[in-house]
Amino acid sequence: MPGPEQFAGLIARELPRLELDSTGGRIDLHELTAIRLVLFIYPHATGLPEPPVADWDLIPGARGCTAQSCGFRDEHAGLRELGAEVAGLSAQTVAEQRHFADRVGLPYRLISDPELKLAAALGLPTFAAGGRSFYRRLCLVAQDGVLVKVFDPIAAPERNAAEVVAWLESRAAVEESRR
Repeated sequence: MPGPEQFAGLIARELPRLELDSTGGRIDLHELTAIRLVLFIYPHATGLPEPPVADWDLIPGARGCTAQSCGFRDEHAGLRELGAEVAGLSAQTVAEQRHFADRVGLPYRLISDPELKLAAALGLPTFAAGGRSFYRRLCLVAQDGVLVKVFDPIAAPERNAAEVVAWLESRAAVEESRR
């Protein structure tokens, strides 16, 4: 599994302008970063016990998408207070994502990228299973259109949102101390 240094080259890169469908309608990914965007990227989430492909549970890092999504749901208000827009992104269709978001009560949009356009633009990791392609889990934070943080690896998806909140709070404290 790649280490954090693999994505160090993403820091200070501009988040690309990509028109993608989402549960909130068509969006330009770059426009979501006008202030601060927390974009968690996940393989596949349904909230149901049936996996997307056979032997899903045997694929390192595949499990945990529902827990990660619900963590961001539970931390959503705090993230908003820290000035962050939250969105999730996967290769799933908007219909699949909408069904999942409704089932688990997500207050933020899920972005559909079945052609893996963001992966191609930034060199993000993917994997194949059961004849399908999936994103590998990671989380990006962009501010003013530029990537400022990459969370990878994410060993405990259920704690990813809390890690992001802690990082944003520490960053806010540093910014406050500079004033």
